[in-house]
Amino acid sequence: MTRTVLVAGATGDLGHRIVRELRLHDVHVRVLTRPGNEAAATLFDGDEGVDVVTAGYSDPDALAGAVSGADVVVSALSGTRPVILDAQRALLRATVAAGVPRFVPSDYSADYRRIRPGSNRNFELRRDFAADVDAADVRATSILNGMFTDLLTDEAPLILFDRRRVLFWSSADQLLDFTTKDDVARITALVALDDTSPRVVEIAGSRVSARDVAQIMTELTGTRFALQWAGTTGTLSAMSTIGRRLSKNAEATFPAWQGMQYFVSMFSGEARLRHVDNDRYGELTWTSVRDVLDAHLATSTPKGPAAPSPRRRG
Repeated sequence: MTRTVLVAGATGDLGHRIVRELRLHDVHVRVLTRPGNEAAATLFDGDEGVDVVTAGYSDPDALAGAVSGADVVVSALSGTRPVILDAQRALLRATVAAGVPRFVPSDYSADYRRIRPGSNRNFELRRDFAADVDAADVRATSILNGMFTDLLTDEAPLILFDRRRVLFWSSADQLLDFTTKDDVARITALVALDDTSPRVVEIAGSRVSARDVAQIMTELTGTRFALQWAGTTGTLSAMSTIGRRLSKNAEATFPAWQGMQYFVSMFSGEARLRHVDNDRYGELTWTSVRDVLDAHLATSTPKGPAAPSPRRRG
């Protein structure tokens, strides 16, 4: 019997990857979209294995009707309080009301369960929602994966490529957990098909320190990448607090100060994964930090020593 998996947030960066992975299995995918949003219809047009259903998160009856008959609801919603709490709470209530037996919340992060109150806004939103999930009449599985490895070449300023430096706070030997978005999507699809999945599944494509990252970059480029101490996690936490107070957009999903909070959680060790189970679904090939950095360098910069910076005149 073909399973039906409803995916909320399917047009997002991670959500469409989850749909793609689900379509590799004998699964019927139902994509939930808000009224007036044509992105899902455009993105999945022509895929006979994907149905697009429309319901507003403020319409309980329509939302329950949209999820009715699904075997599992997978949330890949992304945002701050209006999404992670308000919209997901509505989705969770609809899931329970429709009698859907399983629910996968939009966590996809490092371990938010042990962080200090006030230290990481996005993690605390997930922890607050987890309390709702635990109280609901549904079997849930959260997926914790550390940081998306993909961010190392873009949004996460850990590696200063032009300056040949790798930043660290407090300790260069603190282990950090990384998993690519594609690997997270693959595991999410497997979790959706696994009726025996536990409350939390922890995965990590790589577990490396800042010192390891510097060594990897040195080996890949043939140029020494040095470690650069950027302060303590306490100092970084204070900077993030100031940045948050001065922020003009309190509901931005990933402002600079939120990135600081993420590094505080990781370099302090509070958000470190403690029960990684990469073998739960057999021997899989994981994309490592080295793989991602090697691919990035191959498409962006030539290998070998960097050209000297031009001297200023004046």
